[in-house]
Amino acid sequence: MYTIPELYDLSHTLAADYLRSFQYPWEALKGIKEFILNLGSTLPAEEYTECQPQVWVHKTAKVAPTAYLGAPCIIGAGTEVRHCAFIRGSALVGENCVVGNSVELKNVILFDNVQVPHYNYVGDSILGYKSHMGAGSITSNVKSDKQLVVIHTQPPIPTGIKKVGAMLGDCVEVGCNSVLNPGTIIGRNSNVYPLSCVRGVIPENSIYKTGGIIAEKN
Repeated sequence: MYTIPELYDLSHTLAADYLRSFQYPWEALKGIKEFILNLGSTLPAEEYTECQPQVWVHKTAKVAPTAYLGAPCIIGAGTEVRHCAFIRGSALVGENCVVGNSVELKNVILFDNVQVPHYNYVGDSILGYKSHMGAGSITSNVKSDKQLVVIHTQPPIPTGIKKVGAMLGDCVEVGCNSVLNPGTIIGRNSNVYPLSCVRGVIPENSIYKTGGIIAEKN
């Protein structure tokens, strides 16, 4: 329940072919920058504007004048980047997404229809189709002891990477002001209660409740 095919419908991202070359989603994190640079140069000029070097924005996207778009990044069709959004770079944002007020993105792939609309930090993470992060929810991407991130399942899976945020499957809902600790994996169609501190692997079709209780959805 933590491999790429188990988490994501790859028909909803321009990164489909790239992601198919990996078994686990965190394996794709190291190459996101290079992938975006290669992809950006192939985007059709009649659909995308290279508004500054290595920053490609679809002509139907809406970008607030106060938003910062750092290279390299791609903003998909129909996406809205709102006031004071801070895209630091290495961000592939899909179609019909919302990147909201004061949201920060760094080294991420956002599938189509993802919403990170209010004061979110998303770093070194992959968010699946129609996933949504409530106001103030964030991905923590570095352990406090600065050691390499381990995926906490049985048996544990070492990533060999220092910076790993969260991998959200398709249609995941994260409640307001929740923290997703480094290496968190949330399966498809699962919900996280507000104010949660999440760690490890949450199965698909689950509800992560207060106190870390995991219940199966009816």
